[in-house]
Amino acid sequence: MPTQVRLALACAASLLLTSEPGRAQSPQAVQVPQAPQAVQAPQVVQGPDRAQAQVAQGQEVTPVPPAIAVPSLPQATSPGEAGRAAGLALAGSLGDDAGWRAYRARFVTEKGRIVDTANGFISHSEGQGYGMLLAVAAGDRAAFERIWGWTRANLLVRSDELLAWRWAPDQRPAVADMNNATDGDILVAWALTEAAEAWGEPSYRTAARRIAVEFGRKTILFRAAPGPLLLPAVAGFSARDRADGPLVNLSYWVFPAFQRLSLVAPEYDWASVIRSGIEILRRSRFGPSGLPTEWISAKDESLRPADGFPPLFSYNAIRIPLYLAWAGVGRPEDYAPFRTLWGGIDRERLPIVDTRDGRPVEWLTESGYTALPALVACAQDGTPFPEGLRSVQDGQNYYPMTLHLLALVAARMRYPSCLKS
Repeated sequence: MPTQVRLALACAASLLLTSEPGRAQSPQAVQVPQAPQAVQAPQVVQGPDRAQAQVAQGQEVTPVPPAIAVPSLPQATSPGEAGRAAGLALAGSLGDDAGWRAYRARFVTEKGRIVDTANGFISHSEGQGYGMLLAVAAGDRAAFERIWGWTRANLLVRSDELLAWRWAPDQRPAVADMNNATDGDILVAWALTEAAEAWGEPSYRTAARRIAVEFGRKTILFRAAPGPLLLPAVAGFSARDRADGPLVNLSYWVFPAFQRLSLVAPEYDWASVIRSGIEILRRSRFGPSGLPTEWISAKDESLRPADGFPPLFSYNAIRIPLYLAWAGVGRPEDYAPFRTLWGGIDRERLPIVDTRDGRPVEWLTESGYTALPALVACAQDGTPFPEGLRSVQDGQNYYPMTLHLLALVAARMRYPSCLKS
């Protein structure tokens, strides 16, 4: 394993162990090791010379017009046929929600950067993807254009079609690590797919396809057993990079996205990716709690917690049941460890658990987190959302407020009866 990767992993473990109690540290803060030095230096793809100079100097780049270079697109199908084949459409599911307006005012800058307020005010591909999804759900095309414009100009700076994962306002260059984060790529591609369906903009569909084809080619191991494995990034997690590799992170299986990406990249077997994620979840019930860890070694048939990472069910993994419920996949027993952990839906805080003994080591106290148990209870037995969770409380940090809005979107799309009085 390269020295650089080893050092990055040690640093990640240290960060996760020493995070401030009760504070939502972004999953992206600990997930991606530094890319090997062989990765190309920052470069703006298809941008003007001025933008290239800005990136080189670490400046925030002004959005540029959409890139429309085309990998050949799939044959068009009728909207009704596509929707039946690929799951539920996102557009308009949030509507003119006051929670989105508060989110936009608090976290979306004038240029379209999504600010992670609990993580040094950085931005990352995950956050840009979530912001784009929420904008489509709210029918807010102007905000979507801003967010996508900033993302193109500042994160699409690799030599391929994937996004650099992290942008830091206090660093020069602002993109210091050219590695991607596959969940960020998935979220952005999904958001572009939904935007193309909602607004009929060909450049969105083209961009969605370019990203989806690229992460499918570079980060999904389709021939792995027992099914496709999703690498968290191009560099740092494969069997070539680690003695316990490949590594996976179940929260990167964005199940509702895989139901929709066939609209832009039908050559991939997305259904098999969904099935493999559920199968890995069933084989990753570690310790007395039966919960998955954040990072899992898939080197052997018997999965185990990855080396060099704390064996925690933590900030990343709480999204697993969100994505399961949103897609409407899995059996009741797949949700059971989360329901047991979270207990009643009126719980005021969620635990981070050490899977070795099943004990909490930290608590997530902001109210947005509790929308996740509410969504799971709704999905499993139709339990109505508590009144206090049917609207988003302002004044939270980026991550819990994002999760709350996403849970509401999922409920409105798939379980609307849970939100009725």
